[in-house]
Amino acid sequence: MATLESVSKLSDQKHKIEQYRILLNGILASGSSEECQSFVDHMLSDNVPLVVSRQLLGAFTNEIKGKLLRDVHKEIATFTLDKLQPRVVSYEEQVTSLREQLADVLIDEEDWNKAAKTLAGIDLDSGMRLVDDEYKLRQNIKIAMLYLEDDDAVNAEAFIKKAATLIANCKNPELELQYKSCYARILDAKRRFLEAATRYYDLSQSSSSTSDSPKVGEADLEQALTAAVTCCILAAAGPQRSRVLANLYKDERCARLPVFSFLEKVYLERILRRQEVESFSQGLKPHQKAVTADGTTVLEKAVVEHNLAAASRLYNNIYFVELGQLLGVSAGQAESVACRMIAEERLKGSIDQVDGLLRFETDAEGLMQWDEQIGLVCNRLTTILETAAAKGLLVEA
Repeated sequence: MATLESVSKLSDQKHKIEQYRILLNGILASGSSEECQSFVDHMLSDNVPLVVSRQLLGAFTNEIKGKLLRDVHKEIATFTLDKLQPRVVSYEEQVTSLREQLADVLIDEEDWNKAAKTLAGIDLDSGMRLVDDEYKLRQNIKIAMLYLEDDDAVNAEAFIKKAATLIANCKNPELELQYKSCYARILDAKRRFLEAATRYYDLSQSSSSTSDSPKVGEADLEQALTAAVTCCILAAAGPQRSRVLANLYKDERCARLPVFSFLEKVYLERILRRQEVESFSQGLKPHQKAVTADGTTVLEKAVVEHNLAAASRLYNNIYFVELGQLLGVSAGQAESVACRMIAEERLKGSIDQVDGLLRFETDAEGLMQWDEQIGLVCNRLTTILETAAAKGLLVEA
């Protein structure tokens, strides 16, 4: 633009900046994408000293959000970022502001992946400007949550791990809560259900934290508790899962949840019927219904393992043909599941492949110790009563 060129020839720098500001106000008022692009091109040309262009582009990036239409704002922000990228070291503050603004526009459009990548382009470890840890933490958590919205748990985990190195020094309860929520969702999305259940359960108890903590609505706490129950049910059967199940079952809040009846049957190690499983599956998220490598869904696998563990409480031994009928799978699949659970020490038993028989090992030694302890207590009580009677004390049966 001729007017921009004429201003660049002014010798008085203060007057030059004032004239540039007047032109900038007119360009933003016009809302013209072409004029905005011309202004950026001119500011980055050799005719404008760095100290002037940095100041004017700072004003430009601060004002375009409120003065341009969304589509124009998005176009200009993208254009300016492309132009600034080769000289990003000289314009870090302006680039950061533009990326944050562009990410907000993309979030409004629900373009989660592009918004996350836009924010990820901000250099949080730059040595050219001071960036405090809380800002770094906030950005990493926000990027991770955006990737989660796009069902990209891998990239989300990469950024939540960066946040994990900063969370220890965080004094902001709101950020701590966001971090816990995001971490639990990532574990859930990656099908690390037992870890996710523990994180969700911890999150559901947030209301019992200090008075400085942000207030969490009852609906959010209930949602976290329901997620904890769901993830625990989907986790691989075994002692660790049983401990988490016990904590959930004994929590009186769970009794009010719609999934409590299903939780109760799982905790009490009762056989789960198809109709109950189908009803429970209606509340699952898409990734929790995903088909695994062996052709079964996450829920189907969890139910088969649970029913096998439940069968170990009912039978001393069982043929795989009968076990397959009980579990709703073939005899071969039943044997494979049993082999895996025994190998991983999640089930005590042995397999007779000749007879096609699964033998469950009962904890006979534990029961014998329990009987011995009861016997010792009874004997001690009898001795005390006899001693008291010998001393003339009145003893009532």
